[in-house]
Amino acid sequence: MATMYERVGGEEFFTTLIGRFYAGVAIDPVLRPLYPDDLSESRDHLALFLAQYWGGPPRYGEMRGHPRLRMRHAPFVIGELERDAWLRHMTEALRAAELDPEDESEMLSYFEMAANQLMNAR
Repeated sequence: MATMYERVGGEEFFTTLIGRFYAGVAIDPVLRPLYPDDLSESRDHLALFLAQYWGGPPRYGEMRGHPRLRMRHAPFVIGELERDAWLRHMTEALRAAELDPEDESEMLSYFEMAANQLMNAR
């Protein structure tokens, strides 16, 4: 069976998805303060991570090692407001891709789980 990476079109899909996501982050009053002035490195890291997670080449791991998502996000206050804003932008970016409904559902489930796990404030 093909990996999600293969089914959605490879690296180009993830680069486009994350470009749409960060277009929303760039103007979001809740999320924008959590990111560096230049979003390009954050954008590149997330695209590589997701490509690898969904079955693509291990370039993220080769560059950055183990994802350690909770540790990497620990310095930032992530409560319900931040989680909801992040998930809203990711959901909008994903829906704009017009994926097969089953693939979209699988990816949304992952993003919801990840967003919930990264919360560190109530």
